Amino acid sequence: MTSPSTSNPSSTADLSAQWTHLSDDELTEDFARRCLNAVADDVWVAAACVDRLLEDVSLQRTLLDMGLSRTESASRRIQAASEEPSDEADGGRDDTGAPGDERKRRALSSYFQDEPADAQLCQMRITLLERLDRLNTFVEVCKELPLQETEAGQGDIDEEWEDDPWGETDEGSNTPTKPMAEPLIPLSSFMVDDLLDLSCLHASLGYYSAVRVIMERHASTLWQYRFVILDSIPEHIPPADYRDLLPELDMSSGEERPIQHRPWREEMDWVEQPFVRETLSHFGSLIDFAADSLVDIAPSAQLLPLSSDALTAWYRKRINNVMANSGMLDNALSLVQHAASQGVPDMDEVGEELSLLSRLVYEVPTEPSTDWTLERWKNLDPAAAIRAYLEDTPAEDVPRQINKLVMPYLFVLESRAEREGHPEPELVNRSLYDYILQAPLDIVAAIFEASKPTLPPAKRLLRSDEDMVRVALACLYGSDSLDEWPTMSRIFECLPAWEVPADEDEADEADTTITSLGAFVAPSTSQPRATPADLLLFFQPLPSHSLSRALDILDVHLESGEILSRWSVPAPLRWFLQSNGKLSEQRARATRMARQAGGKDDKLESLEDWEWLLDDMLKLSGSGESGLKGAFCLLSGDEILRIFLNGLLSTGRFDIARSLLRTPKSRLQLPPAAVEDVCLACSREFYDNASSGNYHFGDMKLAYDCLDVLLMSERITQEKEFIEATSRLCSFNLMSSPGTPITPIEIRLTKDRLSLVSRVLSSNPEAYKHSQVILELVQKLGFAGNVVADVKTLAMLSDTALTAEDFDRAYENCSKMVDLVMNLRASRGLHDPEIQQASEVCWVSCFQLGRHPEFEDLSKRGNVLARAMELCPPERLLDILTSWRRFEQEDLESRREKKSARRSGAKSANGTHVKRRTENGSRYLTDTLASRLQRLQQHVPSSPLINAPEFAKEALHSVAANFSFARGRTLFSEGGERSRSGSRTRIDAAEVQAQASRALQKGLGWLLGDE
Repeated sequence: MTSPSTSNPSSTADLSAQWTHLSDDELTEDFARRCLNAVADDVWVAAACVDRLLEDVSLQRTLLDMGLSRTESASRRIQAASEEPSDEADGGRDDTGAPGDERKRRALSSYFQDEPADAQLCQMRITLLERLDRLNTFVEVCKELPLQETEAGQGDIDEEWEDDPWGETDEGSNTPTKPMAEPLIPLSSFMVDDLLDLSCLHASLGYYSAVRVIMERHASTLWQYRFVILDSIPEHIPPADYRDLLPELDMSSGEERPIQHRPWREEMDWVEQPFVRETLSHFGSLIDFAADSLVDIAPSAQLLPLSSDALTAWYRKRINNVMANSGMLDNALSLVQHAASQGVPDMDEVGEELSLLSRLVYEVPTEPSTDWTLERWKNLDPAAAIRAYLEDTPAEDVPRQINKLVMPYLFVLESRAEREGHPEPELVNRSLYDYILQAPLDIVAAIFEASKPTLPPAKRLLRSDEDMVRVALACLYGSDSLDEWPTMSRIFECLPAWEVPADEDEADEADTTITSLGAFVAPSTSQPRATPADLLLFFQPLPSHSLSRALDILDVHLESGEILSRWSVPAPLRWFLQSNGKLSEQRARATRMARQAGGKDDKLESLEDWEWLLDDMLKLSGSGESGLKGAFCLLSGDEILRIFLNGLLSTGRFDIARSLLRTPKSRLQLPPAAVEDVCLACSREFYDNASSGNYHFGDMKLAYDCLDVLLMSERITQEKEFIEATSRLCSFNLMSSPGTPITPIEIRLTKDRLSLVSRVLSSNPEAYKHSQVILELVQKLGFAGNVVADVKTLAMLSDTALTAEDFDRAYENCSKMVDLVMNLRASRGLHDPEIQQASEVCWVSCFQLGRHPEFEDLSKRGNVLARAMELCPPERLLDILTSWRRFEQEDLESRREKKSARRSGAKSANGTHVKRRTENGSRYLTDTLASRLQRLQQHVPSSPLINAPEFAKEALHSVAANFSFARGRTLFSEGGERSRSGSRTRIDAAEVQAQASRALQKGLGWLLGDE
């Protein structure tokens, strides 16, 4: 196709075709002028100019100018048709709905129906005028945009821009033009897009000068949507950047000041009048080329200026949004300052809040742990705000931060309360006291050091001396700290000292107060713990003289607390109040002090250390220079010495204990009986806690060595012998339960200690052979000089030997028993209960040995049966006589065998005796049951023991009632044989066969009446 600049159209049809098929990029200004000027149809030319949206400013302006020139004649015709000479006085340009406008609308409507082409031209003129305004705004907006770096020659300004004819009417036409930067959006879009969208886009991207130009040039359209545009500005942008867009207050009217309107044309074109637009809107067939229809796009329209209160509400909303979305306090403060500078009312309180919040955010040493918003800050109570100001602040910096941050905040609250008509003169002190009561002690100490009475009043944080004392007492007695005694002393040293004359009544009043306070801080179900705030209420009504007395008591308690902490038994200050009248608590604390001092965490190695401890304990039990009682005021000096000695012995430092007790100048002076009591108690404690009975190591060794602190006495000797006996018992491997060795505490708690000997004999088959050891063991178990216990022990030894068929040792033990009983009967008589009990045990043991069928020494059997008849009660004599008759028969047969043996010339009487006895035993075994029963009836025709089991049962009950041991062979019982055999180790088959043979003989003997 031929280039537009060189083509020569020959007809209107050819020009229209070329215009239609020519693209925007190929269109030139010269072709546009030649083509459009050659076409006579105004409607076609105007439509062609409206249809084209170009990116070239100069070419677009040319098209708009040509379109406006082609619609000018139609505009004059339409104006002439609407203005009749008779209506000139009433008509004109009045747009208030007067009757003249109505006549004009009717005339225009009639004219447009007759001349639809002029109606179209009128509509297109309106569109072209609006686009021309948009084009001029685009040019000015580009001048306000920041210049971008471009290649050489690209930043030059087109000369067409310098010769803008429409710019001559601009108020700023005399100023030099700025170079135009790269546009944010293309010209074609700028001319047809929604003006509100364009403004919001530029506002969101930070081009606030461009937004200002758009709003000023098109104020009639955008004024009602000014707040929508402002809301498009990001909250993190500093308000100084868009201060020209922020609303202002007109002080004269008390309303919002409207934005300055600088339209491109001072007067509207005739076709832009409202009645013309309204008339055109009724022609639905016409194409509506208007692009700024904003009614449905922005629902938040605000056509009227805002009132002062509404303007304040908008600024507060904007500030809250800034804080909520960006958290940038500087921007929020700038908004407040701008609003105040523009006369917006009621911004002072918001400014105060933001100023206080900015101190929290920017002046606190550490970064805030949370994101702060204005709403959250305003909802904080004063106590929480103070804690936020001082959070993570080092203790030494707290007083400075209070003066810098907290006090201004409290003064603002106080002044605000006064403005609201509710003055609170105590608000500052009350809020500060509440913080101190909840603060750690190191912070409290720093605050009190900044409030010393020696400082000038203006520099003191706490200026009331009495309030200082009350708060200090509440903090110290309400604290649970156990290791901050130096800090507590720092607080005490900052308190004032009053010269109060001594008055007994006032002293009693203070003591009563302290007693009441002790009851107040005592935990209960309703109040488990008294808080410092509760204690402050308690101290609040106290006068200065009572507070002075309370400080004296506090001094004593602090000293006592340091002493207790030094010896690893710290107690909170409230304990001194609670234990003031409780002896048990003071004794328990003193005991812990004496015992804990030598513990693992605080070992005392030297004599001087223990003397230091003793001095401190005595100091706590006495009274100081002021006459005030110490922590152990209810304990006497002797009791303190006893507790100290017990604690010293409990650590095992017996050498230091001996040194203190034997040094004349030592403060540990106690009566010997008291020392003995303490040593015995401590030894028994070691004994009871011992896990092993061996007194050569562990707690048993400590229990034994503890008794060497004093010289030997009867009680000391008995306790040492008991420890030795315990060690001996444990060496026999006694068990409290299967697999569990017996412990010393079980031995001490055993009521019948002879039963322990019985368990030794029953569990150790060879123990009975060491009768002297067993007897010595019984003596050390606490039975020294107790003949009855010796008799019972010998009886157990005899019974055990008899069970083991060791008849010689059984006879030996029975002989010793008889000697002891006979000597006892000779010295005390026969009616002593102990003698009767010993005699009972003795005759039963003798009878048991004498009646045993395998005891072959007839001479010894006769001796023990004779002693049994001598010692038994009369009602048992017939029972023993039965066995005696059987013994006589056996003895007679033995004599006959011996005599027969001598006659036969036997060489060895003993060997013959053994042989005959063996043969005789065989005869007994082969004898029939009937013959034995017949013989028994012949010898004992009227004996009451015909029923042998009944006799065994009765004898068992009688003897068991008098024996104090648990195990062993009992009268007429086979239990001893079973126990003995059951405790033996593995034996061979021959021994098992022999034992079975003997058991069979015993069973046959019982059936025949031998048992």
